[in-house]
Amino acid sequence: MNCFRTLLIPILFFILAVPVLIAGGSANAQKSDFPVDLSHYKTLEADYAEDQGVDTNALSLWERLKVRMGVDPINLIATLLFFGAIVHTFAAGYFMKLSHQLEAEHKSNVSDQDYSYVDGKEPVNFKAKLFHFLGEVEAIFGIWVLPLLIAITCFHGWDVATGYIDSRNFTEPLFVVVIMAIAASRPVIIFSEKALSFFAQIGKGSVAAWWLSILIVAPLLGSFITEPAAMTIAALLLGQQFYQHNPSTVFKYATLGLLFVNISVGGTLTHFAAPPVLMVASKWEWDVPFMFTNFGWRATLGIIIATALYFFIFRKEFTEIQTQSDLQSADADVRSVESTPVWVIIIHLLFVVWTVFTLHHPALFIGGFLTFIAFTIATNHYQNTMSLKGPLLVGFFLAGLVTHGGLQGWWIEPVLTMLSEQMLFFGSTLLTAFNDNAAITFLASQVPAFDQNYAEDVALAKTLQYAVVAGAVTGGGLTVIANAPNPAGQSLLNRFFKDGIAPLNLFLSALIPTLIMVVVFIVIP
Repeated sequence: MNCFRTLLIPILFFILAVPVLIAGGSANAQKSDFPVDLSHYKTLEADYAEDQGVDTNALSLWERLKVRMGVDPINLIATLLFFGAIVHTFAAGYFMKLSHQLEAEHKSNVSDQDYSYVDGKEPVNFKAKLFHFLGEVEAIFGIWVLPLLIAITCFHGWDVATGYIDSRNFTEPLFVVVIMAIAASRPVIIFSEKALSFFAQIGKGSVAAWWLSILIVAPLLGSFITEPAAMTIAALLLGQQFYQHNPSTVFKYATLGLLFVNISVGGTLTHFAAPPVLMVASKWEWDVPFMFTNFGWRATLGIIIATALYFFIFRKEFTEIQTQSDLQSADADVRSVESTPVWVIIIHLLFVVWTVFTLHHPALFIGGFLTFIAFTIATNHYQNTMSLKGPLLVGFFLAGLVTHGGLQGWWIEPVLTMLSEQMLFFGSTLLTAFNDNAAITFLASQVPAFDQNYAEDVALAKTLQYAVVAGAVTGGGLTVIANAPNPAGQSLLNRFFKDGIAPLNLFLSALIPTLIMVVVFIVIP
């Protein structure tokens, strides 16, 4: 009761303050153009350059950013909050450890209590759960949306804040939730396992052959079934085939980093599967032949080289995993499980096809997903229990990233436009580590210098197009936020890492494959 009284005053203050913030900001809402259009900054920069008596092209990056920061205080605030969320992801392990400590203390104390709760439930430690949520990497960017919305409301009003949210395109987060849930179903995994076993049999079905098949074939399939679906299937199979045998921590991180990099570049054989390519394909008139001749063969070569290198480095590890696998197979329950009928597998695959086919139409693929759920209920004896926690967390993560990313264009756009071809490639790779690679390429598509229809030098424009996209997909495995499918892999494999996946270890494990992709995309002519 004392705790309730302590919280009552701030709760009442918040309830009374929110309408004031909403009403106070609504007066300016109709006048606000939020976020400021990138073209407006060009006009302001030209005015600033004229005042300084210099040409606009002579302005330094800092001068451009200073002009843009002065337009709207939210620019700087949103970027600080965005980088605060990034720092938070690196501290997620600390919050998770604290959660475990509090949970352990709670369990040791709860046995002394003589209370009864609703439906006989065990008491939950609120503080432990709070720190657990703060330690969930997939929840972090969504959590940081709250202070962002408060800041926008304070400066521009509630109507502008809600208008900004309404202007965001959340199709991709919704699509990832649906495709993850469908791709993780038992019939789809059975089909994927049988398909990959064809390649694994080349190596006599050994664990090493399975590892190679999953990390080479699955990422390339991402060009046809989309990267999120490929990531889900690959992560689930890696969990079943390798991570459950508890290999060394170094091997676990190396495999994860390699998976993220391979998935990021593996979707570039076509123009519709990789999010960073999808953002620009229509505007820059890219099609399948263009993608394969400029990106696809390079991505395939890079995936094979990187995977072969890691295979050579960890070749001794496979012997130990093979031993563990053989022992587990010998001790396994030999009771047979009724095989899944072919017609059930086919219908599941049709749901995958429908979801991919309608990926730009949420009403259609969500409707298909509801039908899919009904079908799994009707064939429940052939299904594993469907868990939506992982897909929903990943969707929440991506939605948070979309919300934050929409306010980063003010500084990303001038950074991209001031770089030469090679510097643009490396700049795009680096920026991708701290922002979704699809956002990087989308912003590039809005810059006239990158558009062959408006640029003075068409050849240079096409060169810059290649550089920014190649850099974006190359850096897509460095962090969990770098590529949209990464949170799916993180969610599915996180349980195999003590205290969760450490961002720094992920970055280091993905560094060598990333450098290999640098060579195949920018060094090889």
